[in-house]
Amino acid sequence: MQATKKSGTLASMDAPHRPPQSPQSAIQPATVTPAAAATSTTGVTGARVPSKPVASSFARVSLLMYTLLIVYASWYPFAGWRDMGLQPWDYLWARLPYYWTGFDLWTNIVGYAPFGAFTVFALYPRIRSYWAVILSTMAGISLSVVMEGVQTYLPTRIPSNLDLITNSCGTLLGALLGAWTGRYFLRESRLLELRRRWFSREASRGLVVIGLWPLALIYPQNHLFGLGHLVPPLSSLLSDLLDTPIDLATWWTNSAQLTAEQYWLAEIIVTACGLTGAILTMLLLLRKQAPRNALTAFYLLAAVFIKSLACALFFAPENAFVWFTPGAAGGMIIGGLMLAGLSFAPPTAQRRIAGLALIFSLLATNAVPANPYFVSTLQTWVQGKFLNFDGAAQFLSVLWPFLALWFLYHPVHRKAAAPK
Repeated sequence: MQATKKSGTLASMDAPHRPPQSPQSAIQPATVTPAAAATSTTGVTGARVPSKPVASSFARVSLLMYTLLIVYASWYPFAGWRDMGLQPWDYLWARLPYYWTGFDLWTNIVGYAPFGAFTVFALYPRIRSYWAVILSTMAGISLSVVMEGVQTYLPTRIPSNLDLITNSCGTLLGALLGAWTGRYFLRESRLLELRRRWFSREASRGLVVIGLWPLALIYPQNHLFGLGHLVPPLSSLLSDLLDTPIDLATWWTNSAQLTAEQYWLAEIIVTACGLTGAILTMLLLLRKQAPRNALTAFYLLAAVFIKSLACALFFAPENAFVWFTPGAAGGMIIGGLMLAGLSFAPPTAQRRIAGLALIFSLLATNAVPANPYFVSTLQTWVQGKFLNFDGAAQFLSVLWPFLALWFLYHPVHRKAAAPK
């Protein structure tokens, strides 16, 4: 009995001192922070407690970007606007086109399916189930009606009620797929678990930016990773507005011609800076416990694969690796060496260097004259059935560096880059 009391006294001496609680404080419920409430998924009994569904910033930004791509692809090349004497809704009651191909039908369906899925994801969790499908389909039909109607004023485009039907079917199909796969992307799933484990909580907009980089490489560039080439589209736009041929490249470079060594050096610089800026932007989104080396290698291999596939489709199968020039190889080696050291730098330094690398790549891409070899190769770029896709690819190629710079220098994103 005495031993029991003594051991209890020793245990009480080893325990940390706690001040006596008043009756009011004893019955006061514990305060739970929002972060703790969000991370706790199990109850006292060990049963899994479902977390409150939240809206997806990634889905909403993706919907915005994809809508812009549809607009650009539908109205490309934005030249020759004129009034044909027709009303923009006349095509709705016209006969179905006599000439069409299965490729055209499937292109429209596949092109609008992501819009339907992204709209369903963007409406979650406020609107779900069949209501989300209905609203997404109505949004896709409305967008397609406007896109086809405006094509009435473009001489190179023909509005078609068959395109409207296939675009609507694609939106409906995408909305149904989005509603069916919502639990894999918007609720508790293995994919979301990896996203929370590897990427920071505020990485939604950044994921959209880095996800567009491999797609931006589809359009041919004067230099590998040399995105943001503004001179050709600006020359075309000014020529159409002023109704006179304007070549900004000739005026900007004063008809300068570089030697082969200078072209080679320029491609090395642009490739190294473009690669460094893109990879550092991705590294900013990762947590410390993420497999950085594996994700970086996968990201770069995905970009190279998409670039090679685009060259094989739009040039010729034997030209799948036409982009792999000596200058591109040298730039990738230098960029890899730079990333090997910068991957250990603090997030603030990575953000600043990524922004400077992209700015320098932009300046060099637009300042260096076009390589004659690239100009001759571009003559074999086959648009044909891919005219709409060509416009979207060019738009994304020009837009991506500015989108990345917006992400890197936006105050909200800079605050989110605190040590994780």
